[in-house]
Amino acid sequence: MNQHVPVMDGDVLAKRNALVLSGAQALGGASPAIVISLGGIVGSQLVSNQAFATVPVSLMQLGLAAGVIPAAFMMRRLGRRSGYVIGALLGAVGAAIAAAGVAERLFWLFCLGTFLCGLYGSYVQSYRFAAADTASESFKPRAISWVMIGGLAAAVIGPQSVYWTRDLTPTAPFAASFLAQGALALLAISVVLALRAPPVTQAKSSGGRPLSVIMRQPKFIASVIAALVSYGLMSFVMTAAPLAMVGCGHSVGDAALGIQWHVLAMFAPSFFTGRLIARFGKERLTAAGLVLTALAAVVGLNGLSVAHFWIVLVLLGVGWNFGFIGATALVTDCYRPEERVKVQAANDFLVFGSVAIASFSSGGLLSAGGWDSVNWLVFPPVAIALALVAWQAMGRRAVASAS
Repeated sequence: MNQHVPVMDGDVLAKRNALVLSGAQALGGASPAIVISLGGIVGSQLVSNQAFATVPVSLMQLGLAAGVIPAAFMMRRLGRRSGYVIGALLGAVGAAIAAAGVAERLFWLFCLGTFLCGLYGSYVQSYRFAAADTASESFKPRAISWVMIGGLAAAVIGPQSVYWTRDLTPTAPFAASFLAQGALALLAISVVLALRAPPVTQAKSSGGRPLSVIMRQPKFIASVIAALVSYGLMSFVMTAAPLAMVGCGHSVGDAALGIQWHVLAMFAPSFFTGRLIARFGKERLTAAGLVLTALAAVVGLNGLSVAHFWIVLVLLGVGWNFGFIGATALVTDCYRPEERVKVQAANDFLVFGSVAIASFSSGGLLSAGGWDSVNWLVFPPVAIALALVAWQAMGRRAVASAS
C-alpha cells in the first residue's frame, strides 16, 4: 500500500496517528484480554494434567515474542500500515482456529490458535512505538499514553465479548467468544488503514550504530530490564489468577470480571501517565510501577477472597502501566531515528520473550506450590529492576550536574 504522509507540523501528525492507533488498540487489545480470560479455563477442560492448563495463554505470549522480529521486518519492507493489516488478518485466522479447537475439543488446535493470536499481538504491541515515530521529544511520552488509552475500551470490549458470547454455542462453551475475537481483529483493519506513518524509506533501519553497541548502553539495559520485569511479572501473576480464583471456589464470572478490572487498571492511568512522566521523570514513574507490583504480591499473600484477588489484579494493572510506559519512554532515549526499528524490535523481543517464559512457568508453579508461591516470586525481580532504575537515575543526575 502506498503511504503518503502530508507535510504538516510533527506533533499534529503525531496526535492524529496516536488517535488512530488508540482506536486500533481498543480492538486489538481485546484479543489478549479474551485469551487470558479464557485460555487457562478452556485449557483446564481440554487436558487432564492441570499443570498444562495455562499453556494456551503461554503460547500466546510466545507467539508475541516470536512475532516481534518478523513483524518489524514486515513493517520495514511494507510500512507500518500494511504490516498492521497483515497482523490483523493473522489475528482473525488465529481466533478462528482457536474456536475450532474448542469446538472439536482438540488441545493442540486450540494452542495453535492462541499462538497465532500472539503473532497478532506482536503487531499490536508496536502501536506505542508507531505513535512515537512522528512525535517531538516532548510529546513522545504523551503519544505513547494516548495509544495505551485505547486499552480502556479493550478492557470492556474483551471481557464483555466473553459475557455476551460464551453461551451462544452450548455444545462448545466459549467457542463463540473466540469467533468474536476474530471479528474484532477484522474490524481493526478499517481503523489502521487511516494511519499516516512515515514513508518506508524513512522507516528503514539501515545505518546507525551496531545493535550490540546500543544494547550495551547502561540506560538500555536498565530500561529493558524494568520493562521485562514490569510486563513479565504482570503476565506471571495474571495468568495464574483466574485459575487460582476458580481453584478457591470462586466463579468463572468472578475470574473474568477480575481480568476486566485488571485490564481497566492497566490502561486507565494512561490519561495522565504522560503528564506524570513530564512532572516526575521517567525513572521515578517506572520505579513507582515496580513498587505497586510488589504491593500487589503483598495483598495476594494476605487473603483468598474475591476482593483480595481483584485488588491484586488492579494493583498489578496500575503497576504495569507506570512501569511499562515509563520503561518504554526510557527506551526511546537509547536510539537515533535511523536506529529505531531494530532497537524497538530488540527491546520487544527481549521483553516478550521473558513474558513468555514467565507465563509458561506460572501454571506449573501454581499447580505445584499454590497461589502463595506465585506471589513470593515477585519480590526478587522487582528489587533488581528498582536497583538498576535508581542507578540509571543517579547517572543521569550526575551528568546533568556536571554540565
